Amino acid sequence: MSDRLPGFSTLAVHAGAQPDPTTGARATPIYQTTSFVFNDADHAASLFGLQAFGNIYTRIGNPTNAVLEERVAALEGGTAALAVASGHAAQVVVLQQLLQPGDEFIAARKLYGGSINQFTHAFKSFGWNVVWADSDDIASFERAITPRTKAIFIESIANPGGSITDIEAISTVARKAGVPLIVDNTLASPYLIRPIDHGADIVVHSLTKFLGGHGNSLGGIIVDAGTFDWSTGGKYPMLSEPRPEYHGIRLQETFGNFAFAIACRVLGLRDLGPALSPFNAFMILTGIETLPLRMQRHCDNAKAVAEFLAGHPAVASVSYAGLASDKYHQLARKYAPKGAGAVFTFSLKGGYDAGVSLVSKLQLFSHLANVGDTRSLVIHPASTTHSQLDDAAKIKSGAGPDVVRLSIGIEDKEDLIADLEQALGA
Repeated sequence: MSDRLPGFSTLAVHAGAQPDPTTGARATPIYQTTSFVFNDADHAASLFGLQAFGNIYTRIGNPTNAVLEERVAALEGGTAALAVASGHAAQVVVLQQLLQPGDEFIAARKLYGGSINQFTHAFKSFGWNVVWADSDDIASFERAITPRTKAIFIESIANPGGSITDIEAISTVARKAGVPLIVDNTLASPYLIRPIDHGADIVVHSLTKFLGGHGNSLGGIIVDAGTFDWSTGGKYPMLSEPRPEYHGIRLQETFGNFAFAIACRVLGLRDLGPALSPFNAFMILTGIETLPLRMQRHCDNAKAVAEFLAGHPAVASVSYAGLASDKYHQLARKYAPKGAGAVFTFSLKGGYDAGVSLVSKLQLFSHLANVGDTRSLVIHPASTTHSQLDDAAKIKSGAGPDVVRLSIGIEDKEDLIADLEQALGA
């Protein structure tokens, strides 16, 4: 191949992968093994001491997973990546490297309901404290900064409402505060938005969603942008201070611009243990090969469905940044010119009861708690994914009682519209 940089679709198929050197297999094999044989005692010692790269135990790394990691890092424009068992696991592993008990991180209120619950409740047992900010009010992030702030967390396209976040503006706040910006890019995928290009230092995904794309495998991933200086001010001792488990190695000093990915692997994944199975890595790799084709179809279908709903008399409002009338439309044009994603919400004039009723009448849409499938999906967040929140918090997160969330698949758009039409009419 020439010296030109491969395009996105080429990377989605080829990045990280080579024919198997032993068998010649062209598809990446599933290395379904727990452990790997060392060449000799010195080789084993060098692997355990972080003096050489290689495979030890599948909880820490696996050749199938390594291809997935390299591919997503290439698609996102990062220096390295680490695959884990789920998107939630990715968030735990990331923040474990950054926070000590009593530390804070700032998060946008418009987040997936499971993340809100994780940040508000589960992380309290670690002594990690979340401070909420409004992604529509950039100054609210500045006001939330304290000496204990160690990170800012946002979603590029917010779940469930599909609003577009001004990544560059929030990155400016993070830079000024000297803390990394973490961006959950699940709903956009790197096909629509590459947060690192806009100032993100760390990107996380639920691989379960659009990257895998077929609703058959759980997974998560952490991408290191290689842009943050972890030695500044002694804020991040996991990376800047000598690690006693590795004979005093300073990860920032030793591994440079991929030190964070290494820390997540050898300090997080090794000890917390949320390993991704090689079989799931294989399934997700297969899904990524068609990511560009699927995402464009998802977006085209979503726009058509949103336009239909916007004109329906039973619908009070539609929140989809792909509509010219939407408040986030200009941000969508800036950050996601190929499409505003496939997940959005709409409000019904009949309120909570109408939302519950609608999901039971749809026939082609599957009623379940997931997004990013080839199939179109529907859920009423107020009674499911965001049910743990009070009404005020539901509304702030974009999941009010009258709201229905759709994840638009790759079916014929006419069939999706017909299904919605019959259910709304009923």
